[in-house]
Amino acid sequence: MPARRGYFDTQGQPVGHDEPDETDEAAPTSLVEWAERHRLDNDDTDDADEEVDDHFVDGAAWLFDEPDEAPALWGVGARVLWSAGEALTITGPPGVGKTSVAAQVVSASLGLHATALGLPVTECRRVLYLAMDRPAQARRNIRRFFAVADRDRLSGRLIVKKGPPWVDFAVDSDAFLELCERAGLGPGDRVVVDSIKDAAVGLSEDRVGAEYNRARQKVLTAGIDVLELHHMVKKAGDGPPKTLADVYGSQHITAGAGSVVLLHGVAGDQVVMLLHLKQPVDDVGPLLVTHTPDGHSTVDNAATDVVEMVRQRGPKGATATDVAVLLCDTARPTRSQIEKARRRLTEGVDRGALVRRDGDRGGGSDDNRNPTRWFLRGHEAENG
Repeated sequence: MPARRGYFDTQGQPVGHDEPDETDEAAPTSLVEWAERHRLDNDDTDDADEEVDDHFVDGAAWLFDEPDEAPALWGVGARVLWSAGEALTITGPPGVGKTSVAAQVVSASLGLHATALGLPVTECRRVLYLAMDRPAQARRNIRRFFAVADRDRLSGRLIVKKGPPWVDFAVDSDAFLELCERAGLGPGDRVVVDSIKDAAVGLSEDRVGAEYNRARQKVLTAGIDVLELHHMVKKAGDGPPKTLADVYGSQHITAGAGSVVLLHGVAGDQVVMLLHLKQPVDDVGPLLVTHTPDGHSTVDNAATDVVEMVRQRGPKGATATDVAVLLCDTARPTRSQIEKARRRLTEGVDRGALVRRDGDRGGGSDDNRNPTRWFLRGHEAENG
């Protein structure tokens, strides 16, 4: 017999239309009323030994009280690599320095350094490092970024879990958050997943990718920020994997991340390119990153400075396509890469370093005989 208005009596039996129950009450008229009634019902049960948090918030407060700008954990202004409340995925082929970069972010997160790759990192109370992929090798790598003098500052603040999790995060989406809580993490703390493939097996399946993302979102909703290491697909021909579509596994992995960074290079390279494939705000990359022998990484800003690129082109100036070829390290830049170069060139004009001369058709394209060009300020007259 169907329950009247979806209600059941205290013995769990349906209350029929012709069997009014003396505890009968009107159906809830709103989601908030339903949630409050559901909470009170749970509080009355003897076996309710833990409170269920459904994360209901007032819609007006959610829309108007939260900051409109992305609060940066790693970055400054609109140049943000890792934003609070959103996962950062660092991906790339083996041996290009993913763990090294993560270690520098961890070090800065614990207040031992102010920046990583030249961008500021905010400090937090505690970091959990899930060393699931070759933990012994990861320890040797990460050890280079810390001194013996750091021991007291690390004690109790850097927590390490060696080996894979007790439960696959895609099998039990609560396992990730439970692991963080067992390590003593709370709102404002951070967890590093090294790497995603060890946290959830079978990432090429959409179901697995979706369940992993569900686990990740539960951690983020609890106020714990997530940094993940991942890898790219293996490609034969058609150039190296360098796009968001080349990240290994289900699209749910990148779709659920707030920022995706690619370290592009060959295993063992000391110099690699950082490409910002998915951005919380502005595109930070590309950045030319050099891994130094002492374990730290530096960024050569001049190598990706569009003003310097225009300078190298001499008195004839540079088109957006010219800059895109250098900026994106490709002989045939895509339309989006050309537009990225155009935005960077416009920024150079805005800060007074460059001058723009429109082409025959108003400067919108490079595919005409006289395309729009950019010149160093003071040099634009040298070519006519």
